[in-house]
Amino acid sequence: MSQPIRQDDFIQSIADAFQFISCYHPLDYIQALGAAYEREQSPAAKDAIAQILTNSRMCAEGRRPICQDTGIAVVFLKVGMNVRWDATMSVTDMVNEGVRRAYLHPDNTLRASVLLDPAGARKNSKDNTPAVIHYEIVPGDHVEVICAAKGGGSENKSKMVMLNPSDSIVDWVLKTVPTMGAGWCPPGMLGIGIGGTPEKAMLLAKESLMEPINIQFLVEKAARGEKLTRVEELRLELMEKVNALGIGAQGLGGLATVLDVKILDYPTHAASLPVAMIPNCAATRHVHFHLDGSGPAVLEAPRLEDWPDVTWQPDTKNSKRVDLNTLTPAEVASWKPGQTLLLNGKMLTGRDAAHKRIADMLAKGEKLPVDFANRVIYYVGPVDPVRDEVVGPAGPTTATRMDKFTEMMLAQTGLIAMVGKAERGPVAIEAIRKHKSAYLMAVGGAAYLVSKAIKGARVLGFEDMGMEAIYEFDVVDMPVTVAVDAGGTSVHDTGPKEWQARIGKIPVATK
Repeated sequence: MSQPIRQDDFIQSIADAFQFISCYHPLDYIQALGAAYEREQSPAAKDAIAQILTNSRMCAEGRRPICQDTGIAVVFLKVGMNVRWDATMSVTDMVNEGVRRAYLHPDNTLRASVLLDPAGARKNSKDNTPAVIHYEIVPGDHVEVICAAKGGGSENKSKMVMLNPSDSIVDWVLKTVPTMGAGWCPPGMLGIGIGGTPEKAMLLAKESLMEPINIQFLVEKAARGEKLTRVEELRLELMEKVNALGIGAQGLGGLATVLDVKILDYPTHAASLPVAMIPNCAATRHVHFHLDGSGPAVLEAPRLEDWPDVTWQPDTKNSKRVDLNTLTPAEVASWKPGQTLLLNGKMLTGRDAAHKRIADMLAKGEKLPVDFANRVIYYVGPVDPVRDEVVGPAGPTTATRMDKFTEMMLAQTGLIAMVGKAERGPVAIEAIRKHKSAYLMAVGGAAYLVSKAIKGARVLGFEDMGMEAIYEFDVVDMPVTVAVDAGGTSVHDTGPKEWQARIGKIPVATK
């Protein structure tokens, strides 16, 4: 008979796992991304992948989070029917205690993003609990555990549809992926769940993302003429056709939009075809382990030599240095789509909650705590600093969430430019064009790398909001790309169209 699983061992294993995945990419992802870097022909996409790879190695060396969005904790548990516990807490409570310890760890503080009362007060739980836990009871006398941290940018792009049985899954995916924009930080994976019921399809999609990247084995299997299953054929077809969309790294246009397409299916009703799709972003984070009562899990870190030999450096030769302290509307209006800039000087920050409070204050005629005139705002919610850091990992958040506030900020506060990740929607682009402003894109999935360009940080307003407060960052050579210029041209529109046409496997849609 196996030994009982001790409460302390289980809690420590959960805590260690979430600390581990905060700073270590799965090795299969890094190797697949390195191969995509070698194949990539789009300069903008290649630069973005280089930043993600460099950031990944820096995080492994510095033991700091890959992304400022350290995710919502997701735990899959397969509990053996014969497992014995030496514990006084419930399994759910033990999981949450492990998450709590991981996110409050003083040597590697992780950002607490979980809000209680989601449709009401939206109050931060302060420790990233509770986790989302999925249980399965299986034969055996051990516990299989998968811990994953899923960021909001990718989770928000999840899709689910009830197709007719005769409908094409491929057609739905190819129609849907372009509507997801780049907020899920490609290149990553697509997890697809097919069958069951609506909630089962969603769970299958999420669970499929926990599998290793192995699409290359299917490519080689097909090349040898070996018979593929229908699911394997579908994975290969979707992989080729999604990449042929030309969306590319960070949505800038390129060859690599997905590194793998994962599919799990389940029997379904004769009248139904549930299909769910969940993306995994460039900050792919999950780890698997077993507990059998012999002690806590032992997680082996990848070797630094396993990372691709790619080191990103600011392109001081071809990028324009910008002094934020003397920036004028005329200079902003002179920037061109796709131009790379290196930002220097003082920059403000603010995201969802700050923008909402600003809107409320302006509506009441109240004075704002910060003067935005001729300033640039960075959409970010940084991780708290540790040791000698001025700020923790501070990568951009998805800019489209601020679209509805853009006209207000440009018209009423004197703001002249914005920095975030991914594309802007038509409402924001029209406001940018109207006010001759600009939107600059920083690379999502390179949060620790970006934070190294921040040499000073202080809170100027809304301190009660924690990571959503308004900071002032002092930056040196922070890399950005002009994603929307003063004329309203968006590289997230022009780039994918150009690369879709270059790849030439899918007709380019015309307006």
